Amino acid sequence: MRTRSLPLTAGLLVLAAAVVAAVLLSVAVGTRGLSPGTVLDALFHFDAGNPDHLVVSELRLPRTLAGVLAGVALGLSGAVVQGATRNPLADPGLLGVNAGAALFVVLGISTFGIVSVGGYVWFGFAGAAVAGAVVYGVSSLGRAGATPVKLALAGAAVTAALASVTSALLLTDQTTFDQYRFWQVGSLTGRDAATITQAVPFVVIGVLLALIAARQLNALALGEDVARSLGQNVLLARGVCALAVVVLCGSATAIAGPIAFVGLTVPHAARLITGPDHRWLLPYSALLAPLLLLVSDVVGRVVARPAEVQVGIITALVGAPVFVLLVRRRKVVAV
Repeated sequence: MRTRSLPLTAGLLVLAAAVVAAVLLSVAVGTRGLSPGTVLDALFHFDAGNPDHLVVSELRLPRTLAGVLAGVALGLSGAVVQGATRNPLADPGLLGVNAGAALFVVLGISTFGIVSVGGYVWFGFAGAAVAGAVVYGVSSLGRAGATPVKLALAGAAVTAALASVTSALLLTDQTTFDQYRFWQVGSLTGRDAATITQAVPFVVIGVLLALIAARQLNALALGEDVARSLGQNVLLARGVCALAVVVLCGSATAIAGPIAFVGLTVPHAARLITGPDHRWLLPYSALLAPLLLLVSDVVGRVVARPAEVQVGIITALVGAPVFVLLVRRRKVVAV
């Protein structure tokens, strides 16, 4: 065990270094290119009279930190939901959680005039929880209970229904549509320090819940009967996992909008490195996801200069073929 833990620990350190490099790249690259020296000078010797320093502190850094927070939340929520449902195709987006969060955010904008991330988060939490409960309830009908196939089918049906309601609300309210349309595609643009400050506590709580559930997820992967024989409280374990997914997914959706494929693809990539042990799978997912999100955001800034391609479009273009490749290689471990 110790022999295996050494390379995995080294891998985590390498990934952490890669995330730091991606953070620096994200802060430096944009319509106004900045040298690494300028970025470091702005971070450690800020000068309010220097326009380059203002670009870093007011625009690039909050956007980058938003990408880190959203990435961690998406990666962990995907890994937890796949482990809790024992479904390798499970994803907060595919199971309707993102659609529920998005619908409730739209309701918050149109009905209550919510305009801050602090308000989005609470509506995102409520929508994620309601959608997750509906999907699980529908898929649990019948003798077999919530099988992976039934979860996927119920998630697809609920997602379509919620998306239809969201579209109907947007079509009848131009003001809400104008505020929602850029957020809908999945974007890190326009995030400020207040956004980060409001989102950090929720992401931290979700991360702690997910990491606490690691051992329980390992037991659940063996089946409910085996988990009970090992002394696990299955109902409590699933409840902790569900709470973690709701908090993480609600936070990520509030920060960056519904970003596709990150929560689906990243846990599979992490599993190829770590195997099915969630004590390693979760930390790897928490690092791989922000790395993917930040690099995708940088690519989106570069490919269409001086305009930008939103990060949600890039992750969809990258995530879909990567996921197909993982499945075709037959190295995806169903947990």
